[in-house]
Amino acid sequence: MTYFAELSSRQVAALASDARVPVLLLPVGAVEPHGPHAPLGTDPLISRGMCERAAARLAGDPGLRVLILPEVPYGVTRFAAGFAGGVSIGEETLFALLTEICGALTEQGLTRILLVNNHFEPAHLAVLRRVAETAGVGFVDLVRRRYAARLTDEFRSGECHAGQYETSLVLADRPDLVDAAVQRGLPAVHVDLARGGVTNFASAGMTEAYCGTPAQATAEEGEKTFSVLTDILVEAIRELV
Repeated sequence: MTYFAELSSRQVAALASDARVPVLLLPVGAVEPHGPHAPLGTDPLISRGMCERAAARLAGDPGLRVLILPEVPYGVTRFAAGFAGGVSIGEETLFALLTEICGALTEQGLTRILLVNNHFEPAHLAVLRRVAETAGVGFVDLVRRRYAARLTDEFRSGECHAGQYETSLVLADRPDLVDAAVQRGLPAVHVDLARGGVTNFASAGMTEAYCGTPAQATAEEGEKTFSVLTDILVEAIRELV
């Protein structure tokens, strides 16, 4: 079994005596608009996809037992204000939720927990970094240079919200959720969300809630990127252990 919530209480209790070290992955994201072509749940979908691929890769490891916790799909997403479908929660709400989840697990002796996130709004990232420090858990912070340098040019440019980078990942994992006819007709939108001063998509020039070049997205690129993301997550799991 890979999913923590599919275990019985007795099976969770038995993890303490398992020769394999249990590592719990907590997928995090946000429900927010991703252009006219991609699903609201793009971010948690990518986080879950990373976790599933890492768990599969480590399934035969005699020293590790990787389990995926139920995802937390809601995050701080004020950038999406004014667009239908965005569901933003406050920083303190997210902080309390994540720290209490981690605390409930660590109290049971399940101390090796990794936050796996693919929503990159600065206020959201600040909360996750604070959670990792406060709760004493790991955080795969993909915008850090050590990780970002291994990802695509579009990711590093900051023009990757529902663009080629994210759309490719969705195409690799759930192509049925991408409106391909709309995707292929979208023009490039050059907005660097990593630069300072951006407060929301609309005022930054993202009138359709995307930036980058989603028309160039492919499932093949998505599979390659997922492979790199899986490498990163597997390394982080081994570092945590």
